[in-house]
Amino acid sequence: MAKWGRCDYEQLKKLNKRLEQLMDSAIDKFIRKTAKELAGRLLNKTVKRTPVGVIPSYATDEAKSKYWSGYEGSNLRDNWFILPIEKHGDNYVITIANNAEYASYVEYGHRQKAGRYVPALGKKLTSSWVKGRYMLTISTQELERQAPKIIERKLYNFIKGCFDAE
Repeated sequence: MAKWGRCDYEQLKKLNKRLEQLMDSAIDKFIRKTAKELAGRLLNKTVKRTPVGVIPSYATDEAKSKYWSGYEGSNLRDNWFILPIEKHGDNYVITIANNAEYASYVEYGHRQKAGRYVPALGKKLTSSWVKGRYMLTISTQELERQAPKIIERKLYNFIKGCFDAE
């Protein structure tokens, strides 16, 4: 009859304990932390792409001060913010928003009546369509390409940290 030997199950018990630890709130905490980092990166990219208004040049300072006195600019850029991360089923949702009333017009473009004189600009409008800048759209597409590498690196470090901990 063959002798099968001995087996020490202590290491398997430790592995099981660590896997149970992963299944608890640590996974949810990790996902929320990663989502928050991705949201921050998206916000940063979007803010950098957001245009800032430029005061047009006028023939006289009187016209400039009449329409543009007190103008500070960067209202659109300053109004970007991140809403709290939400969990819907198995999905985590990141929402980036802007409070400026005209944000969607700058993002997607808008119509205007060509030939209309605008005193604040000091000139007539020439085209009937103003192209959008797509600050958020382009930033989202760029982050979607980068996200797998970012998540993979963070997941590797998370799992490594769970198994290295004694």
